[in-house]
Amino acid sequence: MSDPREGLTVTHRRYVPYSHAHYAGNLVDGAYLLAMFGDVATEASIRADGDEGLFASYSDVQFRAPVRAGDVVEATATVTRVGRRSRVMAFEARVVCRGRPDKGESAAEVLDEPIVAATATGTVVVPGPVTG
Repeated sequence: MSDPREGLTVTHRRYVPYSHAHYAGNLVDGAYLLAMFGDVATEASIRADGDEGLFASYSDVQFRAPVRAGDVVEATATVTRVGRRSRVMAFEARVVCRGRPDKGESAAEVLDEPIVAATATGTVVVPGPVTG
């Protein structure tokens, strides 16, 4: 019998400010997406277990496409396995809007198809029962 928490999904969207661009072409480092994964994992843990949990590890991280300042990025966490104290989650970050500086300083567009920028698998642990 599967745990009812399996399949729980949380999604956050965030505008990527120009202050986070570190590289030529206004590229943003991968750590920005990992921070977003941490945020969605925290909310998923709160919803699943009533506790923020602690991120223990990533077993896989794949950076698939660039993220640039001016993008709107959507990060999703889905609980895929529930252990006694561990929760395995699948993560995906997608660019859903992109700045269009070629059309004007503040021009941007909603993408017809989101661009998958990163995927990951990670494990969060929640505390055991408090005794005392």
